[in-house]
Amino acid sequence: MFSSKLRNAAKAVDAPLTFSRSVDGALTAMRAGTPSLVILDLNNPRIDALAIVAAMKDDPTLARVRTVGFTQHTQTDAIAAARAAGVHEVVSRGAFFDRLPEYLTRASA
Repeated sequence: MFSSKLRNAAKAVDAPLTFSRSVDGALTAMRAGTPSLVILDLNNPRIDALAIVAAMKDDPTLARVRTVGFTQHTQTDAIAAARAAGVHEVVSRGAFFDRLPEYLTRASA
């Protein structure tokens, strides 16, 4: 459901979008073409979003790529962990999808 919302929003503003299902896959995709924004679903149990952020911070090419993470607003531990890991902006899931066109437009500019 979230991936279709992301795809539709990206298509509406003509922003490129790539999904990754692993830390290695995400890093490989980022190194193939440095993105202007990395979106992290902090609740996705299939991928360790904070490991991606840590690996990005260790890579000089990716260290400055802007990151936005989203989670449920009640998950204060996840929010604090993401901020401590260096995620640039952490927002609630609802706020993220409300602001998604803005994030994508800014990233594709």
